[in-house]
Amino acid sequence: MSTQPSTVPRVQTATVSEPMQLTILFENGVEKKYDLNQLAEYERFALLFHDPSFVKCVQVDPGGYGVSWNEDMDLSEYELWTHGAEHAL
Repeated sequence: MSTQPSTVPRVQTATVSEPMQLTILFENGVEKKYDLNQLAEYERFALLFHDPSFVKCVQVDPGGYGVSWNEDMDLSEYELWTHGAEHAL
């Protein structure tokens, strides 16, 4: 099933649930797990792997349009929605 970016719900909360894993709650009530290990090949996410405690600094972006750690390291709501695994509440 393909989801168009315009239909992707916004992020309500983001928490670190396990090392290198985020639990994302979307505004529609769906909760997904996002494995950060899939980002290991991308240089801009290197700090997450060099300093795993930095993962805990994740914040929901204004308006719920994604999450970020700093101005250079972020993930869109579309990335989290399409590559996260649905998790039953």
